[in-house]
Amino acid sequence: MSSGDAADGGRGRRGKVDRLIDEYGLDIEDHLIDAWTRRQDRRSLRDLAGEFNRELLRERLDRRGVSSVGMDIGTVYRHLQGDSGSGSRTRVHRQLEREGIDVSALCEEFVSHAAIRTFFRNRGVTRTEEDTDQVAAEATHVQQLQNRTAVVTEDKLESLRSTGRVDIGDFRVLVDVQVFCEDCERQFDVNELLEARRCSCHSA
Repeated sequence: MSSGDAADGGRGRRGKVDRLIDEYGLDIEDHLIDAWTRRQDRRSLRDLAGEFNRELLRERLDRRGVSSVGMDIGTVYRHLQGDSGSGSRTRVHRQLEREGIDVSALCEEFVSHAAIRTFFRNRGVTRTEEDTDQVAAEATHVQQLQNRTAVVTEDKLESLRSTGRVDIGDFRVLVDVQVFCEDCERQFDVNELLEARRCSCHSA
């Protein structure tokens, strides 16, 4: 985690999101909390990071008196994130630089989903207990999908073996779904992860 994501001393715990909200006067705090905690159509941490970054981009361009270089904020953001062809990305970079925007510094200010998580954690913001029931329901759904995959695969192999197209003895089909956490760089069985409801980097 970068120093910007760490807590600042003095006025309690402050992370990168709080610093940018204060620095640019972004009116987004209530929206982030609502979108994270509401019961319907909840947004993921990654979705909220994208929303925050687009709002930050809009404010940065407005302060410089720059239009959205001939395209909407969402498109400019995708180019800056590299989610486009290299030609389009280079063109947007050059357009912004001609307007006096330090593109490298701008991109460094964009926050990650981990920074959004810190923003909520510092405020003690959590989701409702109903989320626990939803996790259990989704865990059951995932297990059913795994079982279904195993059954279908076994049926197909049995059919191929019976017609001599596949040579195999007695067998069992095992379906193992793994989840890799990019924060702690560890891998977990999806069922164990859902049962624990967190990975090891958030166990404290």
